[in-house]
Formats: sequence, C-alpha cells, structure tokens
Amino acid sequence: MFVTARVARLAALTVFALLAAAGCSSDDEPAPEPTGLIDVTTMRGAFLQAAEIGPTWQPPAQSPDPSKLVSLCGGTTAAPSVPPGGEVVASSFVDEGQKGAQTLDQTALVYGDATLATAAQTALRAVADGCQAKVSVPATVNDQKSEPAYTETVEIKTLDEAGWKGFVVVRHKTYEKAHPGLADTAVAVLNSRNVVLVDQYALYRLGTASAASNFDADWQKLVGTVVQRVG
Repeated sequence: MFVTARVARLAALTVFALLAAAGCSSDDEPAPEPTGLIDVTTMRGAFLQAAEIGPTWQPPAQSPDPSKLVSLCGGTTAAPSVPPGGEVVASSFVDEGQKGAQTLDQTALVYGDATLATAAQTALRAVADGCQAKVSVPATVNDQKSEPAYTETVEIKTLDEAGWKGFVVVRHKTYEKAHPGLADTAVAVLNSRNVVLVDQYALYRLGTASAASNFDADWQKLVGTVVQRVG
C-alpha cells in the first residue's frame, strides 16, 4: 500500500476544491441550527467517493470487518468494536503506489436518538483516553505481515467541525533507521444529533523520515467536506 508524491498532491487539491465548494456561505447570514434526526441515506450520500478524492483511488481488495472500527490507539492495540444499538454505514478507499499509500475509512453510526449517539461517542472517547502516548513495537514477520520495528506517538485533540463535536486521535509512526519510513494517521470521532462519524485518513511513506507537511490540512479537509454536506 504505497503512493507517489504526485498522487498525494492531486488528492489534496481535489479535496481542497470539495471543501471550498461545500463551505461557501454568506458571512451576513449565520447557518441555521440543524434539526431533526439524520438518516442512513443522508450519511451514505455525504461520504466522499473515490472519483472525488483523486483519479487513482479505489475500494480496497478486502472489505473491512463491519463489526469493528479503525484502531484508535495504533501500535498492536486491537480496533474497538462498533458501539451497539445503531446502523453502520461505511465506505473505504485506498490509493497505492511504489513509494507510499493513502487510505480513507468513513464510518457513520446512525442511532435512533441523540442520547444513544452521545453514549457511543463517550465509549469511544474512553478507549482513546486509554491510549499510550508513545509505544515501541518490535519487527513483525509472519505469514500475514512483514513490518520493521517502529515507534508510534499518539495525541488526542478536541475537534469541532461545522458543529460536529468530538475529538481526533493523531498518530505518527516512525520506522527504525535501517528501514526508513513513516505513517501519519488521523482518526476523527464526531457527533451531531443521532450520528457518530468515525473518519480515518492515513498516509504511508517509504524511504523518508520526514513528515508530510500537508497531512493536517488534508485530513481536516476530508472530514470537513463530509460534515458540511450533512449540515
């Protein structure tokens, strides 16, 4: 799963255009406060599609487990299960190249009311609060995986995107010097009314230990586009 720098720039530019279009509004008229429940069809329609992100994005070869969310803590920590009581809407895409890769996982948990959604987000925040700030993982070589040793840092930040409130877990993985490479991952967990949105963007790069300068801007554009479509 690797992507070239050229593809990464194309994706960023495409997402920037989407966000600019979604965010256009009059400065003189505040946006109305959203009311009513959000349905599954609305969330499915708000998700970014491969063609919108960039020309080389496509669905992954293997679909993710619908009962599991993406990992919040990174390292060898297991991904949390989907909090019960809601309907899951999910969409995943990858962009692979010889020098790196990008992945986007969009999951909406649609509940019957706001109370259930709030409880689900609270449960996920408890998982995130239990993440270690820094972990070191030895090299792994087996039938399913071959990965050099790495160190991964974890930071949790409060997030408010277009009225969707929650948090984001930002992880930075650096591989051992003998195998230079890194991975930046942002997992945003946001709640509005009866929905919890779990949106993960990850960027993998080989042969370098320098972080991508546009990573923070890119994941915010991806998340921002989805939530602005819902309102």
